[in-house]
Amino acid sequence: MLLRHPPFALLIGILTVLAGLPLLGLPNTALNFLFFVLVIALAGQGWNLAGGYGGQFSFGHAAFFGVGAYTTAILQVRYGVNAWLGFGAGIALGSFVGFVIGSLSFRAGLRGSYFALVTLAFAEVLRILANAAPITGGAAGILIKLDVAPANFQFASRAVFFWIALALVGAVLILNRMIEQRRFGAYLVAIRENEAAARALGVNVLAVKLQAISLSAAITAAAGALYAQYFLYLDAAIAFGPWISVEALLAAIIGGAGTVLGPLLGAGLLHGLGEITKLAAGRVPGIDLVVYGIVLILVVAFAPRGVIGLFTKGDKGGEPTSHG
Repeated sequence: MLLRHPPFALLIGILTVLAGLPLLGLPNTALNFLFFVLVIALAGQGWNLAGGYGGQFSFGHAAFFGVGAYTTAILQVRYGVNAWLGFGAGIALGSFVGFVIGSLSFRAGLRGSYFALVTLAFAEVLRILANAAPITGGAAGILIKLDVAPANFQFASRAVFFWIALALVGAVLILNRMIEQRRFGAYLVAIRENEAAARALGVNVLAVKLQAISLSAAITAAAGALYAQYFLYLDAAIAFGPWISVEALLAAIIGGAGTVLGPLLGAGLLHGLGEITKLAAGRVPGIDLVVYGIVLILVVAFAPRGVIGLFTKGDKGGEPTSHG
């Protein structure tokens, strides 16, 4: 129960401990790893809100990640917009794209595997467009000018990026815990368990699902915009590639879908095992994907509620603790 529905004090404690890691004098390679874990955790948190709590499984969250990333990059490079404003615009546009995709899908009555495939199709369409459009740089991609200054959302220290990423992850952790305690969280779980029954009880199913996918898209777009600011380069395969859709859902499912801490735990576990495997087996292309596949099979077979579910067998995932 403590892990599945963590109190706010525990969340603050976890965030405080993580925030102190750069103060240990970690090398840049370690900070790069931790930053990437947090980006995947943030994208996983976005997926988890719609997929874990609401049962709207998506195979195309790369659409939102890429929109967030390309928006902030294009606004800076093509139009000279400040990076912080571009970051906010990327989140807003990602949320709008989520609303549009949700409106088209949910109004058509698509759910389950049909919804998952539609989201995958949207992500692929956006990838193809980004690979051909001049404004995105086409196949060559787009490069954000290096101009290290806080006003440009660029920092000399990787630790600052780590803290920003951690702040975003922490904000979403607290947001999701608050959602669990409110009617919106109860509605999401009701829709996930039995959409027809939820509708019969008076839940505005369409409105709840649109709110969930819009918020989910905004969170994932934030991960994409942060990625763009850190690496300062994007192409269609990076921004809209299936890798981010897969890693976002794997982080949530392996950690514990429909739980607050699941995506963070899953992202750390996946990439930790991936790096250990690379060190042991060498830089064999795709070796980390093999590890992800093995972990997913083991989780599905022995821990269908994720790693957190191993410690909370008697508690049902995603069930809000309060309907206030």
